[in-house]
Amino acid sequence: MGDVYFYHLIETPLEQALPMIVSRARDRGWRIEVRGRDRDRIESLDVALWAGPDDSFLAHGVAGGPHDDLQPVLLTTEADDRPEAACVMSVDGADLTPDEVASAERACVIFDGADAAALDRARGQWKTLTNAGVGAQYWAQESGRWVKKAEKAAS
Repeated sequence: MGDVYFYHLIETPLEQALPMIVSRARDRGWRIEVRGRDRDRIESLDVALWAGPDDSFLAHGVAGGPHDDLQPVLLTTEADDRPEAACVMSVDGADLTPDEVASAERACVIFDGADAAALDRARGQWKTLTNAGVGAQYWAQESGRWVKKAEKAAS
């Protein structure tokens, strides 16, 4: 069973933090699904990933393209677009189930600390997932670094 890592964005917006988080997951050789709730937001994240520096290019695609099954990183709004993903990343409060976490190497919930609704949604996801026995870690940005603030072991 994989664990779920919660990333509390305090200092940078998702468009800046996501490439770093995705890059670290890709360094492990994982195929990744980045799941959002809104197609327009997925499109803006697609643009942000393409706009990164040339030396840190992240090959990716948006679900619905002709080569979805070949994409190392697939951005989507649907839960079943990447069943073989080793890492599922929930952004903007996209649903993430205990079964998905169990079948992945890792899951991530990335949320905006300046958005009260996003904070409430992430708290609810933490409670739902940990109550289901999923191991979880909570990371927050602090002085330009990620600092682990809490951890709950799988049960």
